Amino acid sequence: MAVPKQKLSRSRTRRRKAQWLKGRTPTVSRCPSCGAARAPHTVCAACGAYGGRQVTAKQD
Repeated sequence: MAVPKQKLSRSRTRRRKAQWLKGRTPTVSRCPSCGAARAPHTVCAACGAYGGRQVTAKQD
């Protein structure tokens, strides 16, 4: 089994891990009914529409 010759420094390890710890920006799409920003594949919080039809009551 392969064994590293030297210990990696804390800064080297953290620099490598910082790339995936940074995360991604959340995806935002527009509601076709009202144009409000919403997450994809979710019911619109502003108008309650999903998939071209009214699913929940409209929020005030």
